[in-house]
Amino acid sequence: MTRSTLVRRLRANPTEAEIRLWSRLRRKQIDGYRFRRQVQIGEYVVDFACMSARLAIEVDGGQHATRSARGANRTKRIEADGFQIFRVWNHDVLANTDGVIDAIHAVLASRALGERADRASRIGAVLRNEVP
Repeated sequence: MTRSTLVRRLRANPTEAEIRLWSRLRRKQIDGYRFRRQVQIGEYVVDFACMSARLAIEVDGGQHATRSARGANRTKRIEADGFQIFRVWNHDVLANTDGVIDAIHAVLASRALGERADRASRIGAVLRNEVP
């Protein structure tokens, strides 16, 4: 099965938790951030991603209860591509959707602050002639 076939299949068969979360992420409902669903990052597919904030969201079910070496490697590879992974359980999305959205909002805000701090640090280094 090709990667694009897998992505189409995943989009066509979302879990109840993915449907609920997608209804809150789509159409730039969180501070204007655009999310996509079933996004390929490198060789992996994540449930949701905000490309501009480099945030990948994974909605985990019972099959994810035990993390394998393969899962840890997957996480490392996605993080190596510059993404932060935010994991949430299916149950949490279904039982406390507002809380999950608040947590995603907080992660996006912290990433934006970190980005501004990095940019300010680079500008300061240039002003001090510390950049080669």
